[in-house]
Amino acid sequence: MFNSSRLRLARLRLGLTLTKLAEESGVSLRSLTNYENDRQPPSEESLARLAAALSVPRPFFEGDSIEPVPVAAASFRKLSKTTATRRDAVLANATLTLAFFDAIEERFKLPDPDIPSLDKLDPEQAADLVRHRWNLGDRPIANLLHLLESKGVRVAALRHEYSDIDAFCFWRDAVPFVFLNTAKSAERQRFDAAHELGHLVLHGDDEMDPSTSKVREAEANAFAASFLMPRSAVLTQSMRGASQDRILASRSFWKVSAMAMTHRLRELELLTPWQYRSMCISLSEQGYRSTEPGGIVPETSQLLRKVMYGQAARLTIKDAASDLNLDARDVREFVRNLVPMSA
Repeated sequence: MFNSSRLRLARLRLGLTLTKLAEESGVSLRSLTNYENDRQPPSEESLARLAAALSVPRPFFEGDSIEPVPVAAASFRKLSKTTATRRDAVLANATLTLAFFDAIEERFKLPDPDIPSLDKLDPEQAADLVRHRWNLGDRPIANLLHLLESKGVRVAALRHEYSDIDAFCFWRDAVPFVFLNTAKSAERQRFDAAHELGHLVLHGDDEMDPSTSKVREAEANAFAASFLMPRSAVLTQSMRGASQDRILASRSFWKVSAMAMTHRLRELELLTPWQYRSMCISLSEQGYRSTEPGGIVPETSQLLRKVMYGQAARLTIKDAASDLNLDARDVREFVRNLVPMSA
């Protein structure tokens, strides 16, 4: 049976309006409106045209409904600067990614979530408490992605054309999901992942009210900085008035960007305002604002590697695409740069 919600989902994920889909498929705008509003089912000819235009197999339109990720649930940064079309496309793809993880959980036992809710604490206190709860001490976190996955966070990739979106997270059925832009530097991905963990810890599954977004983002940033570069340890490293060489050595130790390290030193009053501004200018001139010269290797997913390449049992791209009635290219986007992919 034709499922109108799946037509809408397939359309939104490509950022297409009804008018644009009508142009690309040759199906009239009036008919498309009727299909999406369940006023009439499409003919076989129309379904074939829509499948081709939306790059999905014909059976995709017959699957069960998938509850879409609501806008209010996702921790989008700079939401006001993200167009509605762009935002809806990202959330539609996230919705399909949830179906991918459902297919995984039908075959494998994944870690149960262990993300504390600490909304009554300030970000630094919360970060310290999470480190204590997870027995991390005050040392650098060797692999943040592996850590999050071991604590029940499901991590997936954003499509790389969404270069204006860093990351976002949400809860679904008491399970936390984090989406990362894996086209960014390894250091940026680590900070983004810690930032989203901050949202999960500090803001839980509260609706993301746009009027408080700046406060929430500042809190998540403060959590990430404290979680990745704990105050107690940084203060023991003799970083007052640190030179650029010292900052670069320290950013490699903590596995953060040079800019993040510099900002953390300023937060801890180890750099004066003048020293901080001068260092930011110097680092920017050398390319450290947009890239991370001499940086670390990007982290990859241990969970997905075991699921997709395990010897005892596995879920291949081909199997997942077949289960979800999607093109294999879509499934590859869910895990892009998180696991090795064949051409």
